[in-house]
Amino acid sequence: MDLNYQIVRSAKRKKLTITVERDKSIVVHAPADATDEAIRHVVDTKRQWIFEKVNHPQKYQDRPHAPGKEVVNGESVPYLGREYLIEIEETLSGGVEFARRFLIPAAQRTKRQVVLKDWYVSRAKETVLPRVKRFAAELGVSIGEAKIVDNRYRWGSCTVKDNVNFNWRLIKAPMFVIDYVIVHELAHLMETNHTPRFWNIVRAKVPSTDKAKTWLKEHGQILEEEV
Repeated sequence: MDLNYQIVRSAKRKKLTITVERDKSIVVHAPADATDEAIRHVVDTKRQWIFEKVNHPQKYQDRPHAPGKEVVNGESVPYLGREYLIEIEETLSGGVEFARRFLIPAAQRTKRQVVLKDWYVSRAKETVLPRVKRFAAELGVSIGEAKIVDNRYRWGSCTVKDNVNFNWRLIKAPMFVIDYVIVHELAHLMETNHTPRFWNIVRAKVPSTDKAKTWLKEHGQILEEEV
């Protein structure tokens, strides 16, 4: 069976790596001078591993309150690893407010995805970005720019210019998961591939790394939902 994959070349990359994304797409990260023939050879040698990754079932858990298209009282949505109920109630700001529950004015209940996404993005910027700077300083790495982005199938990424991006959906996850994703991306600025040194760096800074990886595997669907 033929494998369809995307090739991403980088002048800073010295080794070729293969990633199977959460949407089952295959991405080959290769040095700038890697030929298509050389890449094809490596992909062929990793064919069995790729098939296992592509066909591996995700162990997602069902939501206690499946989100609907329109906000209703009693519906719940996640924030920092916990589910909080939504109440349709007027607020002083006229927008979404959080007080151990989500308060959404009646006039905005039909714009569920827009208003909740905006709230999540705002909180992600306030919560995630300062932690990125803190961990970067502790690890002794220099970053170009840290941004919150909209990328459904990747929790974080780093660029050849040492910029780091983080999915706004992370704000739904527990803090130990957020810290793991942050340190994971920052560690890539020190060690490109997932070598033993890479994992030593991550685990030294985030002792709950294995717990975080398991959480993402089991609850990833919750993060991937629009709100």
